[in-house]
Amino acid sequence: MSSFTFQTAPVVHFGAGCIAQLPGQIEALCGSRPLIVTDKGIMNAGLIAPVQKALTDAGLAVEIFDQVVADPPEAVVQNAIDMAKQTRADIIIGLGGGSSLDTAKVVAALAINGAQSMADIYGVAALDKGGLPTILVPTTSGTGSEVTAISIITTGETTKAGIVSPHLYADAAILDPALTLGLPPDVTAATGIDAMVHAIEAYTGRHAKNPISDMLAIEALKLLTNNIETACFDGANMTAREAMLRGSMLAGQAFANSPVGAIHALAYPLGGIYHIPHGLSNALVMPHIMQFNLTTAAPHYAELADALGIPQGGADTPERKAQQLIDFLEDLAVKVKAPRRLREVGIDSSALPELADAAMLQTRLLVNNPREVTLEDAQRIYADAW
Repeated sequence: MSSFTFQTAPVVHFGAGCIAQLPGQIEALCGSRPLIVTDKGIMNAGLIAPVQKALTDAGLAVEIFDQVVADPPEAVVQNAIDMAKQTRADIIIGLGGGSSLDTAKVVAALAINGAQSMADIYGVAALDKGGLPTILVPTTSGTGSEVTAISIITTGETTKAGIVSPHLYADAAILDPALTLGLPPDVTAATGIDAMVHAIEAYTGRHAKNPISDMLAIEALKLLTNNIETACFDGANMTAREAMLRGSMLAGQAFANSPVGAIHALAYPLGGIYHIPHGLSNALVMPHIMQFNLTTAAPHYAELADALGIPQGGADTPERKAQQLIDFLEDLAVKVKAPRRLREVGIDSSALPELADAAMLQTRLLVNNPREVTLEDAQRIYADAW
């Protein structure tokens, strides 16, 4: 067997009400001046109030940066870094969806004296040292950012770039499914499909696929596919919310070690250029890229179909089983009412060449895809998705 390395966050607290662990975890990390990095949605939903009260009751002087936006641009991240320095924060708490968690990780890395600049750390392993202690608290079940060493930042008007470094792993992750109860159905659907894509791409990765990531990806996909409908249409169902949050975390651990591929590469321009939410972007291109990958990834797709117990109905070859998996996932996306065509989200067919050109810049991701993607392939995939 080939050698491999597996890494994840060192401490994970999981369960309804486990947000109560936050003050003690801050103390364990020797923090006394936390900065919470979050967004206005979290503030307006009232999710920050119990967290702030718990920390204040514990005698902690809490500062809040609430300016994070979806697909966080460099300027917003830099403002958060500046606030961390000005308030002399000694621990960073990321609270919210993937954008808040990604921002918090970069803030923690760059808020100490002598740290690199943001421009220095894009790419793989460019961040040269750790920063402030970090605790991440997700409020959606999709990105898995709380257990990954990756942050995605918007670097221009339409471009995104990744920061990948083991120094970005949080010191602790606190996953309280009660914090996800208020997610509306459309966000639940999009983030849930995002997590499924993490699991699928981790399982089919070209280079770093390994036994641990495989195990996590399979379990994640089971949890997510079995519970996404209930979570979407019975949002107060704690059992479904727990399963979705756990599945998202396991998928995050999987793709943090066996990176994602062309689905994410072709999804990024949809967010960067058209500001389509990341999870929905993945959902829109997922079946078309899986169809493209069939010639090389069919055996792995077939294994996932078997793991999910998808009815075989005469599917006696890996290719037929793989097709059943694609059809099953597409049917599931329809059931949770996720838009299925690029034209449904306002993209004109004239934009497809620009999208393809932008996708081909995502070399960090494309190299992991089980099948090589050319510019002509990307153009054809977008056309199929339109």
